[in-house]
Amino acid sequence: MGMMTDVWNGEPARTWRSGAWSLELRDDEFADVAHAGRVVLRSVRAVVRDRNWDTTELVVDRVDASNLALTLHVHSVGLGAQLRGIVRAEVRGPDRLRVLTDLESISAFETNRTGLVVLHPPVLAGREMRIRHGDGRVAASRFPSDISPHQPAFDIGALSWTHDGLEVDLRFEGDVFEMEDQRNWTDASYKTYSRPLALPFPYRLEAGERVVQSIEVAVSGSPAPVTVDPLTRIRLEAGPALPAIAVSAATAPDPGPRPAATPGSADPWPAAVIVELDLATRNWRAALGRAQTAGRPLDVRFVPADGDPSKLDEAVRALAGTEVARVTAFWPSGAARHVSDLEAIALLRHALSESRLDIPVVGGARSHFTELNREHHRLPRGLDGIVFSSTPLFHSLSGAQLVEALPMQRLVARQGVAIADGLPVHIGPISLRPHFNDVATTPPPLPVHDDLREGYGSALIEAADARQTAPELAAWTIASAAALAVPGVATLAYFEEWGPRGVRGADGIPYPVLDAIEALADLAGRPGLRGDSPDGLVWALGARTDRGDVVLLANLARDTRSVQVELPDGTTRSARVRPGTFVRV
Repeated sequence: MGMMTDVWNGEPARTWRSGAWSLELRDDEFADVAHAGRVVLRSVRAVVRDRNWDTTELVVDRVDASNLALTLHVHSVGLGAQLRGIVRAEVRGPDRLRVLTDLESISAFETNRTGLVVLHPPVLAGREMRIRHGDGRVAASRFPSDISPHQPAFDIGALSWTHDGLEVDLRFEGDVFEMEDQRNWTDASYKTYSRPLALPFPYRLEAGERVVQSIEVAVSGSPAPVTVDPLTRIRLEAGPALPAIAVSAATAPDPGPRPAATPGSADPWPAAVIVELDLATRNWRAALGRAQTAGRPLDVRFVPADGDPSKLDEAVRALAGTEVARVTAFWPSGAARHVSDLEAIALLRHALSESRLDIPVVGGARSHFTELNREHHRLPRGLDGIVFSSTPLFHSLSGAQLVEALPMQRLVARQGVAIADGLPVHIGPISLRPHFNDVATTPPPLPVHDDLREGYGSALIEAADARQTAPELAAWTIASAAALAVPGVATLAYFEEWGPRGVRGADGIPYPVLDAIEALADLAGRPGLRGDSPDGLVWALGARTDRGDVVLLANLARDTRSVQVELPDGTTRSARVRPGTFVRV
């Protein structure tokens, strides 16, 4: 097997080949499964998830590779799961590949999902697919073009489709499978997984119980020819003003006697500071007080305590004398969980009226675009804007996942603007990992003190990522803004003010990402120059300023790119951009 390095975090990716078949081994994942050089499956892997949908790590103990098979000997670590077994890819002929897993649970374990998942590449959007059900019936359907709020396929025994000149047939064994559109979470895939969600979960794996599943992919036809342009070309078009750049309030524990640096009120950034106040916690007042010290307008997100609306009245009164850009409320549970429905907004408006506060009221989803896509019918009329959060690392923590999320961010931004139907869209918090666990089936951890010695919110869960301080995060942030800054998006809120999820350390020392944030803030509110990425790896975003046109170029590819940007007046600008960096041109 050959070796290559991911420029994002140095994780090794090993290439395995057998005849016309190839794949990349990324930790425990068989990625970019290709035939004759054309990717037919984005990924196949075995997953083990606990009752809160948290994914246990599968440690690869040994890799056995031959010309005909690649076998991973694995065991699970953490979350109470003790499984051991294999995941294997084996060639069954020149045009057939089988992937199987055989995992034994050493002890009893409650799980929401254990078994194989298959990811289909997003280039299949709009393509016809044929679904063979468990009873042998065959149904014609399509991979969704718009991001589907619900599962596009159920009861899957086999799938087939045509793309890029290849006929692909995929057969499943060992369980009943169904499909969801993972683009909802900015994953670059449609996911086919086992154990239908209509069945009860969690379910119990007994000690000694085995999970044995397999998929077999068959390919026929001839791939269409591909031409490669050595120059990456991006065309920018003039448009409305670029979004304001905001930030989330720091959720980290108090840093001690050395106060963290925060922007002064004269700085153009941040345009607003998001503070999420869970009114069931003891220290929400301290969290609000910390956010107020930034001296910037607040974007306040209330999570009312179940069964006690009076706390919302008290919290709204606490906003008196504070400049507030916008405010909303999300339910923590129930049918409208994490959504600002008619009742939540009515309670908020009543509280604002009682306190004689005139603040714009927005609504949407506390969590991902997923909930906005599925539940936007619950939003009341008369809102002043739409909000939702975004994170690339919901289903996977890989560096590849971070990069592949970028073109999906463009999709959710466009679809979010369509749902908003003319209302301004405020996207944030934008964080590497989710700022809370929106799928947990157990209560979230709560602080035990009234102050912020423990922090709050994201600080109480595993929401920090080591790549927050990586130089490449600056390039990723520029690319993300280029993807999300479609007309209709009014605000992008990246990361926290300081701390392990921030743009600075608790000591005030900037992380590399702050350079990107300040570059974006410098262009905010100016007439925008926007364009599509030719490959999802190189992105450009610009603005017309009193200094002339300014363009930011970001390269998330593994190699240096020669980039040519065409401006609206027909002139071009060129630059060579190293991997994992951004430049101003």
